Amino acid sequence: MPLDRIASIEAFSIRLPRDAAAVTGTAGSPTTLAAGGFDYRWSETNSTLYSLNFEAALVRVTLESGLAGWGEAQAPLAPDVACLIVEQLLRPAVEGQDFDGSPGAVRSLWNRMYSAMRVRGQTGGFMLDAIAGVDIALWDLAGKSRGTSVADLLSSSAPRSRIPCYLSGLPGATNAERVERAREAWGTGFRIFKLFYDRTEDELFDLIDRLREALGPDVSIAVDALWRLDETSARNFGKKLDERGALWLECPLAPESPAGHADLAAGIRTPIALGESYRTRYELAPFLASGCVRWLQPDIGRWGITEAAELARDTGAGARIVPHISIAMGPQIAAALQFAASSSNVGLAEYNPVVFTVANRYLDRPLEIDGAEYLVPDGPGLGVELDESAVRAVAGRVNVTRLS
Repeated sequence: MPLDRIASIEAFSIRLPRDAAAVTGTAGSPTTLAAGGFDYRWSETNSTLYSLNFEAALVRVTLESGLAGWGEAQAPLAPDVACLIVEQLLRPAVEGQDFDGSPGAVRSLWNRMYSAMRVRGQTGGFMLDAIAGVDIALWDLAGKSRGTSVADLLSSSAPRSRIPCYLSGLPGATNAERVERAREAWGTGFRIFKLFYDRTEDELFDLIDRLREALGPDVSIAVDALWRLDETSARNFGKKLDERGALWLECPLAPESPAGHADLAAGIRTPIALGESYRTRYELAPFLASGCVRWLQPDIGRWGITEAAELARDTGAGARIVPHISIAMGPQIAAALQFAASSSNVGLAEYNPVVFTVANRYLDRPLEIDGAEYLVPDGPGLGVELDESAVRAVAGRVNVTRLS
């Protein structure tokens, strides 16, 4: 392939107003938020900030030939930070570099971006989120320049065209309302549901029991504990999940606790799931070394395609991979699907219908779901194209300020 050169990188901070009450209990908005004077509010359940808005950081990389690729950093809060890193730290590292559209060229640029601040300790958090956004855009360019999908570039065999998905969260004020939502989803084909530990423990286990009674033995139920448990309560909590045959227990303990997760995994039968809090194999290394994680959940908007593909190769058959898809627009969802389609140990992906609908508003050609399966976009690159004029129209429109 002839050499091209990276001409420019742009970053777009997106904040879209939304009905916070309507999305509470779903991916990206799992808990009720405390009252306050900011658009960012403290969770009433777990010690975390959430946004009242739908927030994202989009990245556009353009070659001298005019070909452009889109990427996205996972940015449910403070997308301006990821965009500033792209503008001030990653542009100097990437703009002007030769680019031949090969996977090796993308990996080389990921290493270049990662090295830009690593000796200063910036090897996680917002820095890696920003790198992921640029990385996804580079993979989009690689596929477009070669006329093939990212999944084809990643895989040595024919990638899959459909990815099964699970429903992430059941909104509703009562357990009866949540069961009714599950019945509706069951009718469209969903058999796997993830519940958030967003209320009391008794309410959660009551909901699990109601779902079993309503949907029968074929339903699979996973639980996201939202990092709320400690090492004493987690084992009792896990044993209650054991009794109910839970699919996995997600994010049970503080993310800095590999030893605690290893002890918990040894004491319960329910598999441990985690991955969204991390960005690289280096951060996950102590968890992988102990073998305590049986479901890995990399968020491609934090990992990027390059590092997620390395994770999939490293883990082999040791753990199953389920991409985390929370607040996301089209490039991030499409990147997760291209990654999933190329990886033999990825058999499932997260799905949130509200997020999916918002993402499709800004795509020239919408992403599709058929029953409980994603259809992997089949065009070149990520297989989706953002409506650039629509993105530019909303970029920076909603400001996070103190309310009067």
